[in-house]
Amino acid sequence: MKCIIAGGNVKVLGRAVHSLSRIGDELYLEPTDGGLSLRTVNSSRSAFASFLFAPLFFQLYEAGSPQPHSELLRCKVLMKSFLGIFRSLPLLEKTVEKCLILLRPRASRLVVQLHCKYGVTKTHNLAFQECERLQAVFDTQRCASQLCAPARVLAEAVVHFPPTLAEVTLGAGPGGKLSLRNYVEDEMELKKTMVTELWLAEDEFQTVAVVPGSHITFCLKEFRGLLTFAEASNLPLTIHYDVPGRPVVFTLDDAVLEVHLVLATLSDTESNLQPPPTNGVSHPPAPSDDFADDLESYMIAMETSAYEEGSGAPPSPTFPLRTPHPAESDPEEEEEEEEEGAVPGTPPHKKFCSLFFGSVLMPRGPSLAPTQEVLAEDSDNEY
Repeated sequence: MKCIIAGGNVKVLGRAVHSLSRIGDELYLEPTDGGLSLRTVNSSRSAFASFLFAPLFFQLYEAGSPQPHSELLRCKVLMKSFLGIFRSLPLLEKTVEKCLILLRPRASRLVVQLHCKYGVTKTHNLAFQECERLQAVFDTQRCASQLCAPARVLAEAVVHFPPTLAEVTLGAGPGGKLSLRNYVEDEMELKKTMVTELWLAEDEFQTVAVVPGSHITFCLKEFRGLLTFAEASNLPLTIHYDVPGRPVVFTLDDAVLEVHLVLATLSDTESNLQPPPTNGVSHPPAPSDDFADDLESYMIAMETSAYEEGSGAPPSPTFPLRTPHPAESDPEEEEEEEEEGAVPGTPPHKKFCSLFFGSVLMPRGPSLAPTQEVLAEDSDNEY
């Protein structure tokens, strides 16, 4: 892969890297015929972000080897190392004239060259690892609610929340109004906690098609990172969401850029038992509990069936997300399982639904790639 970024697009790339750095510790690069994709996922698999830069974004773009039937290289690098190249955005705008990104498979190096003013060239050689394709499982067409608003409106709304706030709740109220409220886990703590709630009128949004009374709770840190990028790029932000427990998808669309941010939402037992109407959007039947108990087997089965019914091309994992309903058990055992399965960095007893991530299968058939990561550890071996 070889690409050259010129002019102000270098700063746009830097903003994208800053936004991705708020989510994951590794940056996945995937050159395709449709452009260069930068992706990341957090350690708990509950947040995923993807930036796809079209070939028109670059002054020169070569996805891979010109030889026919040659497989494009996918790799990942440490986010901290890649972020260090674009850490100072004002300096990029003032001094950098163009940026060269080059993959050297034989040396396992990702070369990033910054061509600055006065003939100064800064070369960075980053070690990378080959990897499978990183892809989150989501489908915006199946979401019952959709919002579209200028990024400035949402950025001015979240600025009222403290920087240390972990989660925020987005809800649909009467008269088409929408609310943003800091999430409080225990209702008994409402009297001791300062609650900030903002109401946005329907005319402040470009598109409002939501289920009345619907609400979702998601992490604010990753959302702030996307808002910063969207506001600087002057792009409208679209929000797709469904019932609590299903992922919320934030999208940005431009002629040369496509952005997706997928966040897990806080599950709601009452909403899972009685989901609100979906305005004609039908959901396929949920898989059986046997599949829900073994997420890896469920993913394999869905991808295998898609492969057998298709035209022979490797399938893309697009099955819907769901919240597995746990079987009835002793309350003390449930508390122990929740503590053992708690996600590091999040308060305990919060039932965030982790996203299911899969790799596109190898062209030789519907079998797992040797380098595919195990996303769910076996619970049988735990003592």
